[in-house]
Amino acid sequence: MKQFRRCQRILLLSLLSLSVIAPLVFVSRRFKILTPHGRREFLDDLSTVAYRTDPLKLNAIEQEGTGELEEPKQVVYEEKDVGSKSSKSAEKINDSVESRHEVHRNIFLERNESQHDKGQDQVAQHKGLSSMDGDKKEVNTTVMHNQNMHTRSRRVADGNIEMVDKQSGKEKTQHQISRSRLRRVRNQKVWEIRDQIIRARAYLSFIPASRNSPLAKELKLRIKEMERAVREATKDSDLSRSALQKMRHMEASLSKARRAFPDCTAMTTKLRAMNHIAEQQVRSQRYQTSYLVHLAARTTQKGFHCLSMRLTTDYFSLSPEESKFPNENKIHDPKLHHYAVFSDNILACAVVVNSTVFTAKEPEKLVLHVLTNSLNFPAISMWFLLNPPGKATIHIQNIDNIKWLPKDNTFKKHNSSDPRYTSELNYLRFYLPDIFPTLNKIVLFDHDVVVQRDLSRLWDVNMNGKVIAAVGTCKEGETSFRRMDMFINFSDPFIAKRFDVNACTWAFGMNLFDLQRWRIHNLTAVYHKYLQMGFERPLWNIGSLPLGWLTFYNKTKFLDRWWHVLGLGVNSEVDRNVIERAAVIHYNGIRKPWLDIAMGRYKNYWTNFLQFDHPLLQRCNLQV
Repeated sequence: MKQFRRCQRILLLSLLSLSVIAPLVFVSRRFKILTPHGRREFLDDLSTVAYRTDPLKLNAIEQEGTGELEEPKQVVYEEKDVGSKSSKSAEKINDSVESRHEVHRNIFLERNESQHDKGQDQVAQHKGLSSMDGDKKEVNTTVMHNQNMHTRSRRVADGNIEMVDKQSGKEKTQHQISRSRLRRVRNQKVWEIRDQIIRARAYLSFIPASRNSPLAKELKLRIKEMERAVREATKDSDLSRSALQKMRHMEASLSKARRAFPDCTAMTTKLRAMNHIAEQQVRSQRYQTSYLVHLAARTTQKGFHCLSMRLTTDYFSLSPEESKFPNENKIHDPKLHHYAVFSDNILACAVVVNSTVFTAKEPEKLVLHVLTNSLNFPAISMWFLLNPPGKATIHIQNIDNIKWLPKDNTFKKHNSSDPRYTSELNYLRFYLPDIFPTLNKIVLFDHDVVVQRDLSRLWDVNMNGKVIAAVGTCKEGETSFRRMDMFINFSDPFIAKRFDVNACTWAFGMNLFDLQRWRIHNLTAVYHKYLQMGFERPLWNIGSLPLGWLTFYNKTKFLDRWWHVLGLGVNSEVDRNVIERAAVIHYNGIRKPWLDIAMGRYKNYWTNFLQFDHPLLQRCNLQV
């Protein structure tokens, strides 16, 4: 009996031990993932997970497929896409492939966290899709959208692979294109959210306002949620974690709306009407923006008016001896380097003069001529009397004192309100040999330029018998690109016979003139000839540039592009490296650096040559 009880006790203890040890053995396998080695194996397993690539068959569409509609379709880049490339290319794109795997792992973990919500939404959506027999057009749009996004993603991969194999001269362009396409893929969720909002508003318009419909309340709630989720987001990384869940809820609400309003024709008509209204609003906003920008460009700022008044008052309080500039004997010396600028803007002239003197290796050889009208002559003179340009010589000249200049402004006949086209200062460039009769060469600046390099080498350029040296603007694809027929009427037989429409154009702003060759060819008379012909019949657009192309046709020496970089007043994408290497940068366009509408990324190149702690600037509230 005792032997039986002992066996029974041993059996019970064995079973009890087994019930305790067995769970520990099973659980210990789970604990391996908490170790570094185990976690690495777990992540490696995740990387091998294949997302579903077989499309879901829809009853409403034959031989068309798409993935789940609640989230954007995932794009997986496999090794077979790049397997045919060289080992060198594989090493260069290895980092980007690993980063994409890491993104897929994070997405997989995020899906696991919200799996229970996703399952319910999928059931609702599949039910909604199966009942859409008359909604073919809208589903087609969704299907084509997902397929286009997949194609765009594949193009990104191909662009990255081809970029590695290109020559060094093309790598930069390919890299920019690849980055642009990759940016579009990264904005996919933002686009889909905005698309959902538009569709929800379209369905909401089908519901009569008098009806207190639960669907209308639900759509309004979803629209508010999605607008709060997207706000000012421009890329997917700006979205919150709850945005994906709200996208699924919105898609479920849209499925209900599709079942309630299955008429695809009505939906198409409504979307077209919404698109037409949006385009009208965009055109109206662009027109208003353009008008306000041009108005701001033509309006004198209060601070500039204050500065001009104070300087003018101070100038007239000076004696005749005090209003004279030093080194007047250098003004007509042809052996020195002469620079001219025509302007009625005090600070613009100050920046041109300051930057030219500051960058010069031998400033004592510089003579800077500033020509202005009688209204601004006292203020500009007083400014440079208070702020002399160091060792350089400054000469301020009043054009109203030049008796032989035409007194009537013929360009006001065009009824243009833009001072760039009507100001007589803009056309003084065609009288340079007469304004400076003792000089052989001169460099002419526009007042919206900044000099960044010493320009002494410019005077050693071999002109090869040409009259003007300028940077060409005939390279297609650039913002500064211009063709002759953009500003000159080649339908006129006189123009078509004497000029080549494909001739390379060039830019004003920084030009070297050989005044001796100018006088030999009597180009001022040529200018007057084309000027008069243009008033008799339409030969050229208003402005000095087309007249310059006609006057100096076949008499232009083209300079290297780094001498003169344009576009800082009109193009926001000028390469900063190009700007840094340039000898002269030009703020051509209406967004001048002294205006409030100036491009902020380029403004510091201009403000570096002004001291805004100057008492006069402080008094007139002129700041950076």
